[in-house]
Amino acid sequence: MQALKIIGLGNALADILTQIASDEPLRALGFGRGSMNLVGRDTHERIDTLTHGLEHRVVSGGSAANTMRGLARLGVTCSYIGKIGPDTVGDFMKNEMRSLGVRPQLIETPTPTGRCRVLISPDGERTMATFLGAAVELTPEEITPEMFAGYDILHIEGYLVQNHALIRGAVEKAKAAGLRVSLDMASYNVVEENLLFLKELVVESVDLLFANEDEARAFTGKEPHEAVREIGALCEIAVVKIGAAGSLIHANGQVIAVAASPAQVVDTTGAGDLYATGFLYGLSHGLPLSLCGQIGSLVAAKAIETVGPSITEDHMEEIRQWLADLNR
Repeated sequence: MQALKIIGLGNALADILTQIASDEPLRALGFGRGSMNLVGRDTHERIDTLTHGLEHRVVSGGSAANTMRGLARLGVTCSYIGKIGPDTVGDFMKNEMRSLGVRPQLIETPTPTGRCRVLISPDGERTMATFLGAAVELTPEEITPEMFAGYDILHIEGYLVQNHALIRGAVEKAKAAGLRVSLDMASYNVVEENLLFLKELVVESVDLLFANEDEARAFTGKEPHEAVREIGALCEIAVVKIGAAGSLIHANGQVIAVAASPAQVVDTTGAGDLYATGFLYGLSHGLPLSLCGQIGSLVAAKAIETVGPSITEDHMEEIRQWLADLNR
């Protein structure tokens, strides 16, 4: 079969990665471990003070963008919708996407491009503080039906669900164009704050839903095995990621358990985004769901062995070789 084409929608952000020696900065900021926190300029400046002297690394980020970049590197035809500012960070993101094979559909505004501070604990857990900047200015009117022409799946990052009108508008236009909708819940506190809206959205419009165990618990009040069944009753495919225990997939009334791929944990930033890369790769090629989960686990494992939401070229080549062996 011809591979499906995928378009992502999300907050276009640069990730500023900082490895912290302890969780003391998180306590000082009032951040829960593993949470995503929307912050203003003042909090960003306070983070600068608390992490002064530590090494920082700047990379392109944004959940859906991470997933699209991974898919493009695996040869899937992809596009990405977001909003950036007229600055070097926005230019870098646009040029990087093009270089990897992602078609950028980036709308520009005078506001600076958004930034996400990623604080990496000694055990690899990541806590995020996001200044959305230009990203928050994306409006439903700026997303047009023409953007979806030629694509088969719309993949949305959950961080956007705080803008209910934007999500509803995008989903309506994507569905009208014949696309299936994939949603990554993204963060447990975002789920808690938008629970009623998310439940309505999933029932009405979502075909494929990704959640980790914390997000699934926030959505259902249940532990992973029960949560995946409850979510799976609302949409075509439900995926609950449970870290080192692997992942659970629900479809057609059945639950499939997939083992995690072994990895040396360095940084979990982007692991869920890259799991979605692997799973969507399998789905786009018509592979069985169990194999989609295995590919997701493999890609996520390679992601957590590197600082940042990406995969080294050596590891990516290992993944490509593994996928090539499937077709022999």
